[in-house]
Parts: sequence; structure tokens; C-alpha cells
Amino acid sequence: MRVAITVAGRYPIDAALCFRHYGRVNRGPETPARIVRDRRDPEAVERLLRLLPEWFGIEDATRQYVEDARAKPNYLAVDPSSGDVVGVLLTTVHNPLSAEIHLMAVAPEFHRRGIGRALVDAAESDMRAGGIQLSQVKTLGPSRPDEGYAKTTQFYRAMGYIPLEEIHGLWGANPCLILVKQL
Repeated sequence: MRVAITVAGRYPIDAALCFRHYGRVNRGPETPARIVRDRRDPEAVERLLRLLPEWFGIEDATRQYVEDARAKPNYLAVDPSSGDVVGVLLTTVHNPLSAEIHLMAVAPEFHRRGIGRALVDAAESDMRAGGIQLSQVKTLGPSRPDEGYAKTTQFYRAMGYIPLEEIHGLWGANPCLILVKQL
């Protein structure tokens, strides 16, 4: 099946090209989604995070992400058939050369359908266009094994991110794995 993922105001991302570039992964059928930049929808962000308690089950952190969605650059994946926001990615620019994927969440029923990949591709494209040379993402470190977070790390590895280091103390008792990618 050939699917074009439209990035609003930009260009279509050919899902088949992404497939050839990143290789075969075990996932469901691709789902077309429209990626919308800088439309803020904190309510949709909260709804998505509450659908994913195994990743976003710390109430204070969830509330902070919702607040961050009011101020940080937003990328929203919108299901064209329903108009619902089915995925979100927030970024933080740390300095003129580096930025971070601050948050990414995709509704469970849309996992493994290319939504996360399309969100990351759109954000990285804008980072490159803005002169950013290094992107980072933080996730739960491997010294605290968790099946869900192992899948998260696997996803980012498939997107070209490599582990830099695991740090302790940033998130209380939870270890933080920093992954980076040269853009």
C-alpha cells in the first residue's frame, strides 16, 4: 500500500520512501495523517496523554506537558477522516545549533502506522531549515527495564537516534536516557 502523509503547508512525505530508508518494521497498515504545525491544542494533548498512562502516568508531569503545549512549538497529527488529533510532538530549541523532541504521544489505536515517524520527520525538517544541527530526545533509561519504554527507544533508534548517556537524578528515581541525532 502506498500512502502519502501530508505535512500542512509543506510537502507530502512518501511513506514508501520512509519505508525504504528506515527498513521493514513490524507495524500495522500506514494511516494517512495531516501534520499541522504550530496550532496549539492543549486539550488534545491532555486527552492523548491520558490515553497513555503507561508512559504518562505521573500527574505532575502530565500537567506540565499540557502547559508546555500552550507555549512550545507544536506538531499535531490530524486524522483526515475524523479531524481528531491522533498524535502530538512538542519541540524545544536549546540554542541555535541544537533542539529537543520534548514530547511525543500517539493515540494507542494509531501506534505502528507511521504517525510518530511523520511527526518526527516534520519536526526534524523544520529543525534543519532553521539551522539546527543536533536533535536530542530523552526517555526512560535501560537501567530500569520497561517493555513500553524499550519500544520507545527502539523507535528512536530506527529514526537514527543513538544513545549518548544515561543520567540519574534528572527525573527523581527514574533514569534518563539521552539519545541524539546529527541532522
